[in-house]
Formats: sequence, structure tokens, C-alpha cells
Amino acid sequence: MSTKPKYRVVRLPSTACPQAMEKEQVLLEQVQQGSFSQALLLWRCAIPAIVLPAGRKWQATEPLQQWLAQVGWGILHRRSGGAPVPQSPGMLNIAHMYTLTAAQPYSVKGAYLHLCDSLLDFFTGLDICAEVHATPGAYCDGDYNLNINGQKIVGTAQRVLTAPGGRRIVLAHACLLIDDVLEDIIPPVNACNAFNDVPERVSVAAHTCLAHHLSTPLTTDDLFTRLIHAFSRHTVFS
Repeated sequence: MSTKPKYRVVRLPSTACPQAMEKEQVLLEQVQQGSFSQALLLWRCAIPAIVLPAGRKWQATEPLQQWLAQVGWGILHRRSGGAPVPQSPGMLNIAHMYTLTAAQPYSVKGAYLHLCDSLLDFFTGLDICAEVHATPGAYCDGDYNLNINGQKIVGTAQRVLTAPGGRRIVLAHACLLIDDVLEDIIPPVNACNAFNDVPERVSVAAHTCLAHHLSTPLTTDDLFTRLIHAFSRHTVFS
């Protein structure tokens, strides 16, 4: 008699970024300890914030914090990602963490494509054609962005942890632009670049949002349900 792997799905429709990241860490530790073979965390924040990747390149300097505070933005750090990422109520976040046994192969490309396959299914369910490639001029640009007509709509990131028994835990992130907040989220990213002496600037025109491609807006609950369904085609979530 076979037993389905344990899994958990958590929905946070309106939360604060620090609380969402704390929940992610709890779930990650549970997967790492073997309590679940995988977990899916979906969340949207109520208050905007810039998330900086770990490392010396990106510093939350006092002038940067003051600039962000003046426009109502907070600032946080996380271990994945390579450049500043905005978080706003108009965006939706996915954290998918899952176990690979010692016998299962891992590659950076393979893990990214596994994540992108689920996201592509989500867009297909909306009759939207998305493509995976880098997006010049986009924030936190990478080869595994999802784009519509050449404009970034999803950013992705990942990291890998080890676990007892030779297991590896993949933590895959995706951030979807849902509402038309592009004019609001780009200036804080460029402020991070400016205050950290990074010459590159990101462009509003390099991005799009789901609202631009739907005739009728979707509720957060509907978005969560559709994403869970898309991930269920590649995982045990159903």
C-alpha cells in the first residue's frame, strides 16, 4: 500500500513581508526536517517594501532607508536573489520548497525550468502566452523571467539546502506582477541602485502586469486557486 508524500499549502492573502518570510522559514525547516516532502506558500503583502539580497554589494544605508521611508516603503534582506526586488500589494509571491533524495539529480537549470513549467501552466489557463527569457531593463533581471510580449511579468530565484540522509531541499521563489503598480515599484529599485553606486537603472517599459492582459480582474483567492492547480500538474498539490 503506497502512501502519498506529505505536503502543505499556506495562503496569506494580506500580510507583512517580515511575517511572510518568517512563515517561509518555518515551512522550510519543516521540509528540511522531513515533516513534509514539500510545501507551497502563496502570499501578498499589505505594506510595500524593498527586499535586498544578502551580500556586501547591497547595503541598507541610512540615506536609502530615509528615502524609502519618505515614500512609505520598508526595507528587508533575504538570502535568494541577486538584486533588489520590490514588494507591493499589487504583487503576488510564491515559495515552493521540495525535497530531492540523494538519488535524484539536481541542476540549477532543471530547478528553474521545473518552477517555470508550473507558472507557464498558470498563464496557459488564462489563455495568455508567456515566454521564459531575460528582460533587458527589468529589475533583478535573469534568464528565467517570465515575459509577455517581451515584458517581464514574473521574476524567479532559488537556493538549495542540504538535509539529513543526503537529501537536498530546493527553495524556488517567484514574484508575479498582478495589478498596475509599475509606476510605483520602479523608483524604489532605482533608488537602491543609486544609493549603492550601481549605475544600472531599470525601466517601467520593461515590465507588464496581469491586469493589462485580463478583461476581468481576478480576486486573490482565485489567483491562489489557479496557482495551486497549476502546481498540481507537476507536484502533489490538488
